[in-house]
Amino acid sequence: MNTEIQEILLKANEIRKLSLRMIYNAQSGHPGGSLSAADILATLYFKVLRVDPKNPGWDERDRFVLSKGHASAAYYAALALRGFFPIEELFTFRRINSRLQGHPTIHVPGVDMTTGSLGQGFSNSVGMAISGKIDKKDFKVYVLLGDGECNEGIVWEAALSAAHNNLDNLIAILDRNMFQLDGATEKILSLEPIEEKFRAFRWNVYTVNGHNVEELIDAIEKSKQSNGRPNIIIARTVKGKGVSFMENTHEFHGKAPNKEQFEKAMQELNEKEMSIKKGEIE
Repeated sequence: MNTEIQEILLKANEIRKLSLRMIYNAQSGHPGGSLSAADILATLYFKVLRVDPKNPGWDERDRFVLSKGHASAAYYAALALRGFFPIEELFTFRRINSRLQGHPTIHVPGVDMTTGSLGQGFSNSVGMAISGKIDKKDFKVYVLLGDGECNEGIVWEAALSAAHNNLDNLIAILDRNMFQLDGATEKILSLEPIEEKFRAFRWNVYTVNGHNVEELIDAIEKSKQSNGRPNIIIARTVKGKGVSFMENTHEFHGKAPNKEQFEKAMQELNEKEMSIKKGEIE
Protein backbone atom coordinates (compact mmCIF):
# COMPACT_ATOMS: atom_id res chain seq x y z
CA MET A 1 0.00 0.00 0.00
CA ASN A 2 1.22 3.51 -0.86
CA THR A 3 2.56 5.08 2.36
CA GLU A 4 0.63 8.31 1.85
CA ILE A 5 -2.65 6.44 1.31
CA GLN A 6 -1.94 4.28 4.36
CA GLU A 7 -1.44 7.39 6.51
CA ILE A 8 -4.71 8.90 5.30
CA LEU A 9 -6.57 5.65 6.04
CA LEU A 10 -5.07 5.58 9.52
CA LYS A 11 -6.22 9.18 10.05
CA ALA A 12 -9.71 8.23 8.88
CA ASN A 13 -9.77 5.32 11.31
CA GLU A 14 -8.65 7.64 14.11
CA ILE A 15 -11.40 10.10 13.16
CA ARG A 16 -13.90 7.26 13.54
CA LYS A 17 -12.51 6.23 16.93
CA LEU A 18 -12.45 9.77 18.27
CA SER A 19 -15.94 10.48 16.94
CA LEU A 20 -17.37 7.46 18.73
CA ARG A 21 -15.57 8.34 21.98
CA MET A 22 -16.95 11.86 21.83
CA ILE A 23 -20.50 10.74 21.10
CA TYR A 24 -20.39 7.97 23.70
CA ASN A 25 -19.04 10.31 26.38
CA ALA A 26 -21.72 12.89 25.60
CA GLN A 27 -24.42 10.25 25.03
CA SER A 28 -25.50 12.50 22.21
CA GLY A 29 -24.54 12.93 18.57
CA HIS A 30 -24.69 11.43 15.10
CA PRO A 31 -22.37 8.45 14.66
CA GLY A 32 -23.75 7.10 11.36
CA GLY A 33 -23.03 10.14 9.22
CA SER A 34 -19.77 10.86 11.00
CA LEU A 35 -18.44 7.39 10.20
CA SER A 36 -19.48 7.56 6.54
CA ALA A 37 -17.66 10.88 6.09
CA ALA A 38 -14.39 9.97 7.82
CA ASP A 39 -12.44 8.97 4.70
CA ILE A 40 -13.57 12.13 2.90
CA LEU A 41 -12.52 14.36 5.79
CA ALA A 42 -9.17 12.59 6.20
CA THR A 43 -8.45 12.99 2.49
CA LEU A 44 -9.31 16.68 2.60
CA TYR A 45 -7.40 17.57 5.77
CA PHE A 46 -4.34 15.39 5.25
CA LYS A 47 -3.88 15.68 1.50
CA VAL A 48 -5.95 18.36 -0.21
CA LEU A 49 -6.79 21.47 1.78
CA ARG A 50 -4.42 24.44 1.78
CA VAL A 51 -4.79 25.50 5.41
CA ASP A 52 -2.57 26.65 8.28
CA PRO A 53 -3.60 25.45 11.76
CA LYS A 54 -1.38 28.16 13.29
CA ASN A 55 -3.24 30.82 11.33
CA PRO A 56 -6.84 29.58 10.86
CA GLY A 57 -7.97 32.89 9.37
CA TRP A 58 -5.23 33.00 6.71
CA ASP A 59 -6.78 34.89 3.82
CA GLU A 60 -5.32 32.64 1.12
CA ARG A 61 -6.53 29.38 2.66
CA ASP A 62 -8.93 26.99 1.00
CA ARG A 63 -12.38 27.13 2.55
CA PHE A 64 -14.27 24.10 3.84
CA VAL A 65 -17.95 24.00 4.82
CA LEU A 66 -19.55 21.01 6.56
CA SER A 67 -23.04 21.55 5.21
CA LYS A 68 -24.20 18.30 6.86
CA GLY A 69 -23.42 19.92 10.20
CA HIS A 70 -24.76 17.04 12.30
CA ALA A 71 -21.53 15.14 11.42
CA SER A 72 -19.65 17.58 13.63
CA ALA A 73 -17.93 14.87 15.69
CA ALA A 74 -15.93 13.70 12.68
CA TYR A 75 -15.24 17.29 11.63
CA TYR A 76 -13.92 18.26 15.07
CA ALA A 77 -11.80 15.10 15.19
CA ALA A 78 -10.24 15.97 11.80
CA LEU A 79 -9.53 19.54 12.92
CA ALA A 80 -7.93 18.41 16.17
CA LEU A 81 -5.78 15.79 14.44
CA ARG A 82 -4.69 18.46 11.95
CA GLY A 83 -3.58 20.67 14.87
CA PHE A 84 -6.23 23.41 15.03
CA PHE A 85 -6.85 22.76 18.74
CA PRO A 86 -5.83 20.14 21.34
CA ILE A 87 -7.24 16.65 20.99
CA GLU A 88 -8.18 16.76 24.68
CA GLU A 89 -10.78 19.44 23.89
CA LEU A 90 -12.73 16.90 21.84
CA PHE A 91 -14.03 15.38 25.04
CA THR A 92 -15.89 18.56 25.92
CA PHE A 93 -18.17 17.74 22.97
CA ARG A 94 -21.76 18.94 23.50
CA ARG A 95 -21.10 20.11 27.06
CA ILE A 96 -22.46 23.44 28.26
CA ASN A 97 -20.00 26.27 27.48
CA SER A 98 -17.88 24.05 25.22
CA ARG A 99 -16.82 25.42 21.85
CA LEU A 100 -17.59 22.01 20.37
CA GLN A 101 -21.36 21.98 20.17
CA GLY A 102 -23.58 19.58 18.24
CA HIS A 103 -23.29 21.66 15.08
CA PRO A 104 -20.15 23.60 14.08
CA THR A 105 -19.80 27.31 14.71
CA ILE A 106 -17.19 29.81 13.60
CA HIS A 107 -16.02 30.09 17.22
CA VAL A 108 -14.08 26.86 16.63
CA PRO A 109 -10.60 27.32 15.10
CA GLY A 110 -10.64 26.05 11.53
CA VAL A 111 -14.41 26.28 11.05
CA ASP A 112 -15.22 28.62 8.17
CA MET A 113 -19.01 28.61 8.48
CA THR A 114 -21.62 27.92 11.15
CA THR A 115 -23.86 25.12 9.87
CA GLY A 116 -26.65 22.84 10.95
CA SER A 117 -29.81 24.01 9.23
CA LEU A 118 -29.57 21.74 6.22
CA GLY A 119 -28.84 23.35 2.87
CA GLN A 120 -27.60 26.63 4.27
CA GLY A 121 -23.96 25.53 4.39
CA PHE A 122 -24.12 24.69 0.69
CA SER A 123 -25.67 28.08 -0.06
CA ASN A 124 -22.98 29.82 1.98
CA SER A 125 -20.26 27.95 0.10
CA VAL A 126 -21.63 29.41 -3.13
CA GLY A 127 -21.31 32.87 -1.59
CA MET A 128 -17.72 32.15 -0.57
CA ALA A 129 -16.89 31.03 -4.10
CA ILE A 130 -18.46 34.17 -5.58
CA SER A 131 -16.41 36.26 -3.14
CA GLY A 132 -13.24 34.47 -4.24
CA LYS A 133 -14.02 35.29 -7.86
CA ILE A 134 -14.74 38.95 -7.09
CA ASP A 135 -11.51 39.30 -5.08
CA LYS A 136 -9.52 37.38 -7.72
CA LYS A 137 -8.29 34.86 -5.13
CA ASP A 138 -7.12 31.40 -6.13
CA PHE A 139 -8.48 29.50 -3.13
CA LYS A 140 -10.95 26.65 -3.61
CA VAL A 141 -14.18 26.24 -1.67
CA TYR A 142 -14.99 22.68 -0.61
CA VAL A 143 -18.40 21.74 0.80
CA LEU A 144 -19.59 18.39 2.15
CA LEU A 145 -23.29 17.64 1.69
CA GLY A 146 -25.49 14.92 3.09
CA ASP A 147 -27.86 13.09 0.79
CA GLY A 148 -30.91 13.61 2.99
CA GLU A 149 -29.94 17.28 2.90
CA CYS A 150 -30.58 17.25 -0.85
CA ASN A 151 -34.31 17.11 -0.07
CA GLU A 152 -33.98 20.83 0.68
CA GLY A 153 -35.01 23.31 -2.01
CA ILE A 154 -32.20 25.66 -1.01
CA VAL A 155 -29.69 23.07 -2.25
CA TRP A 156 -31.06 23.25 -5.77
CA GLU A 157 -31.37 27.04 -5.70
CA ALA A 158 -27.69 27.18 -4.70
CA ALA A 159 -26.79 24.68 -7.43
CA LEU A 160 -28.49 26.90 -10.04
CA SER A 161 -26.68 29.97 -8.74
CA ALA A 162 -23.28 28.24 -8.77
CA ALA A 163 -23.64 27.24 -12.41
CA HIS A 164 -25.01 30.63 -13.41
CA ASN A 165 -21.94 32.28 -11.87
CA ASN A 166 -19.48 29.81 -13.42
CA LEU A 167 -18.05 28.85 -10.05
CA ASP A 168 -15.28 26.49 -11.10
CA ASN A 169 -13.59 27.28 -7.76
CA LEU A 170 -16.37 25.36 -5.96
CA ILE A 171 -15.96 21.62 -5.24
CA ALA A 172 -18.90 19.93 -3.56
CA ILE A 173 -18.73 16.39 -2.20
CA LEU A 174 -21.95 14.47 -1.57
CA ASP A 175 -21.73 11.85 1.18
CA ARG A 176 -24.12 9.47 -0.59
CA ASN A 177 -24.68 6.89 2.14
CA MET A 178 -28.32 6.29 1.12
CA PHE A 179 -29.83 6.93 4.57
CA GLN A 180 -31.25 9.91 6.43
CA LEU A 181 -32.95 10.49 9.78
CA ASP A 182 -36.07 8.37 9.18
CA GLY A 183 -34.79 5.72 6.81
CA ALA A 184 -33.53 5.07 3.29
CA THR A 185 -33.36 8.18 1.10
CA GLU A 186 -34.93 6.41 -1.85
CA LYS A 187 -38.00 5.49 0.19
CA ILE A 188 -38.43 8.91 1.77
CA LEU A 189 -37.79 11.16 -1.23
CA SER A 190 -35.82 9.62 -4.07
CA LEU A 191 -32.73 11.50 -5.27
CA GLU A 192 -31.85 9.20 -8.14
CA PRO A 193 -30.62 9.71 -10.75
CA ILE A 194 -28.53 12.18 -8.74
CA GLU A 195 -25.67 12.44 -11.26
CA GLU A 196 -28.03 13.37 -14.07
CA LYS A 197 -29.75 15.97 -11.92
CA PHE A 198 -26.49 17.84 -11.27
CA ARG A 199 -25.43 17.50 -14.91
CA ALA A 200 -28.75 19.07 -15.90
CA PHE A 201 -27.88 21.95 -13.58
CA ARG A 202 -24.60 22.37 -15.56
CA TRP A 203 -22.19 20.93 -12.99
CA ASN A 204 -19.18 18.74 -13.66
CA VAL A 205 -20.01 15.41 -12.00
CA TYR A 206 -17.64 12.70 -10.78
CA THR A 207 -18.74 9.49 -9.05
CA VAL A 208 -16.38 7.61 -6.72
CA ASN A 209 -16.25 5.09 -3.92
CA GLY A 210 -16.19 7.50 -0.99
CA HIS A 211 -14.04 5.12 1.04
CA ASN A 212 -11.38 4.81 -1.67
CA VAL A 213 -8.79 7.50 -1.04
CA GLU A 214 -7.16 7.19 -4.47
CA GLU A 215 -10.52 7.72 -6.20
CA LEU A 216 -11.30 10.72 -4.00
CA ILE A 217 -7.93 12.35 -4.70
CA ASP A 218 -8.25 11.73 -8.44
CA ALA A 219 -11.74 13.28 -8.60
CA ILE A 220 -10.63 16.29 -6.55
CA GLU A 221 -7.61 16.86 -8.81
CA LYS A 222 -9.84 16.71 -11.89
CA SER A 223 -12.26 19.16 -10.23
CA LYS A 224 -9.41 21.58 -9.53
CA GLN A 225 -8.58 21.67 -13.23
CA SER A 226 -12.14 22.32 -14.39
CA ASN A 227 -12.99 25.46 -16.31
CA GLY A 228 -16.22 27.43 -16.12
CA ARG A 229 -18.42 25.02 -14.16
CA PRO A 230 -18.87 24.07 -10.49
CA ASN A 231 -17.94 20.52 -9.54
CA ILE A 232 -19.59 17.82 -7.50
CA ILE A 233 -18.14 14.48 -6.43
CA ILE A 234 -20.81 11.89 -5.69
CA ALA A 235 -19.06 9.84 -3.01
CA ARG A 236 -20.85 6.51 -2.68
CA THR A 237 -20.42 5.63 0.99
CA VAL A 238 -21.73 3.31 3.70
CA LYS A 239 -23.67 4.79 6.58
CA GLY A 240 -21.86 3.85 9.80
CA LYS A 241 -18.78 2.66 7.87
CA GLY A 242 -16.29 0.70 9.96
CA VAL A 243 -18.65 -0.55 12.67
CA SER A 244 -20.55 -3.66 11.55
CA PHE A 245 -23.81 -3.10 13.44
CA MET A 246 -23.98 0.58 12.48
CA GLU A 247 -23.55 0.00 8.76
CA ASN A 248 -26.41 0.47 6.27
CA THR A 249 -29.01 1.48 8.81
CA HIS A 250 -30.56 4.75 9.98
CA GLU A 251 -30.76 3.46 13.57
CA PHE A 252 -27.56 5.28 14.55
CA HIS A 253 -28.21 8.46 12.59
CA GLY A 254 -28.70 10.37 15.84
CA LYS A 255 -28.26 7.74 18.54
CA ALA A 256 -25.27 7.29 20.83
CA PRO A 257 -24.05 3.74 21.47
CA ASN A 258 -24.46 2.12 24.88
CA LYS A 259 -21.47 0.72 26.77
CA GLU A 260 -21.60 -2.72 25.15
CA GLN A 261 -22.02 -1.25 21.67
CA PHE A 262 -19.22 1.25 22.22
CA GLU A 263 -16.78 -1.42 23.34
CA LYS A 264 -17.63 -3.63 20.36
CA ALA A 265 -17.26 -0.69 17.97
CA MET A 266 -13.86 0.25 19.37
CA GLN A 267 -12.69 -3.35 19.14
CA GLU A 268 -13.64 -3.46 15.46
CA LEU A 269 -11.90 -0.15 14.75
CA ASN A 270 -8.77 -1.26 16.61
CA GLU A 271 -8.71 -4.39 14.47
CA LYS A 272 -9.13 -2.23 11.38
CA GLU A 273 -6.16 -0.10 12.44
CA MET A 274 -3.99 -3.21 12.66
CA SER A 275 -5.13 -4.29 9.17
CA ILE A 276 -4.22 -0.92 7.70
CA LYS A 277 -0.80 -1.00 9.35
CA LYS A 278 -0.19 -4.42 7.81
CA GLY A 279 -0.96 -2.97 4.40
CA GLU A 280 -4.29 -4.68 4.03
CA ILE A 281 -7.03 -2.71 2.28
CA GLU A 282 -10.62 -3.49 1.32
